Amino acid sequence: MQQHSDRTGAPAGCPAHGNIQLYGPEFGSDPERHYAHLRSLGPSAPVDIAPDVQVELVTSYDASLHILQNPALFVRDSRRWNALNEGRVPADSPALPMMGYRPNALFSDGAAHARLRQAVTDSLATLDEARLVRLTQQSADYLISRFSAEPLGQAELISAYAQPLPLLVFSDLFGCPPEIGDRVIVGISGIFEGTPGADEILGGALAELIALKRHQPGEDLTTRLMVHSARLSDEEVLHQLVTLLSGGTAPLTAAIGTSSALYLSDDWPAGLPVEEALVKTLWNYAPIANYAAHYPTQDVELNGRTLRANDPVVISFAAANTDPKLTAHREQLSAKAHLAFGAGPHSCPAKDPAFMLVATAVESLLNRLPDIELRVPFKDLAWAPTPWSRSLVTIPIRFTPRTVPSAPAAQPTAPRSAQSAPAAPPQAYAAPRSAQHAAQHAAQHKGGLFSRFRAWVRGE
Repeated sequence: MQQHSDRTGAPAGCPAHGNIQLYGPEFGSDPERHYAHLRSLGPSAPVDIAPDVQVELVTSYDASLHILQNPALFVRDSRRWNALNEGRVPADSPALPMMGYRPNALFSDGAAHARLRQAVTDSLATLDEARLVRLTQQSADYLISRFSAEPLGQAELISAYAQPLPLLVFSDLFGCPPEIGDRVIVGISGIFEGTPGADEILGGALAELIALKRHQPGEDLTTRLMVHSARLSDEEVLHQLVTLLSGGTAPLTAAIGTSSALYLSDDWPAGLPVEEALVKTLWNYAPIANYAAHYPTQDVELNGRTLRANDPVVISFAAANTDPKLTAHREQLSAKAHLAFGAGPHSCPAKDPAFMLVATAVESLLNRLPDIELRVPFKDLAWAPTPWSRSLVTIPIRFTPRTVPSAPAAQPTAPRSAQSAPAAPPQAYAAPRSAQHAAQHAAQHKGGLFSRFRAWVRGE
């Protein structure tokens, strides 16, 4: 149901119980006003994260850090969720794909979490930084080559660049052959877009990839997970891959888009490096805005409010990062003190590669299109009306049309500024119901984005 502001300027709550609604056009247009009102109620307050789904939202930086770093009292296993177990969460709720249990590191605790996370972190540690930069630059060059020759010199940066770039990089890092990579991209994109059958496409593609790597191991993340000493089952490998995909694509899209738009805005100081725009994005426009549901193992008092055992407590990374109590000493804080990557045992295991990928993507855009400009002022750009992410809907740009090289550059491109150098997941997935079904998907997506990209890299 649509909410409307009251005469005091505070957002109105749901008529049924008064909770602030953390979704819809009004929230999307001005989330900071909602967070400011919620802060006036204390370090946490009840909100509707989706229709008929109530959670306790933590807006305080200190309280968020306390919960994130206290895994004994606040656990992540959503099978504890009272309302879900009691049938009070709608079966079609958009909160379920984001909060429902999956057998991965993100929703595990204790020894189970340690085992799965170690496999992920060890596999990520094998990533070669030079290769990641090269893959990101190649992906950027290819995507720019697709839109920069438009005769009007105009494009929409999110759909043409920020969305597909991480998917191209991930498909390569996972060791996908072109036909499987195409289906991975179609599947994960469809999940975020709500496309029917997208989960089956993704699950089938990853299951096929895992089967392939059993017979043809390679120097890729999929193989690293499969041969890790934790001895993950094929199903566990699949779920860790899904977590990496879904936890990386939407946030990285948001970070690339917002950082690019910030750098191109009229208010951005000349000479500041791209990394500064990315750090500002992580502090002020946290790509994962409200997430990381925790479940108290017992009733907990938080500044006079009782957090009931097994009721979800959601961390507002966006509100915590902009907590006014940080203002006095924000300059003294480390640039990495933000909570955009989480904190504690469940913090993002890929924060360094993620930062490098985004910085390289923005640098590549600026280097290839040196006269790129926003067609709309930054302050007038629209934000997605969702509680989960802080992402721009569109970023209209203009530039002088140009011919981009048809093959990737042999050497990394020097950064545009002298000081600058690259420094929630869906439910379980079933494989296709039959070989015929899998073949139909393969035929449907033959010659897709990843296939065309790999052919372009080969110079075909």
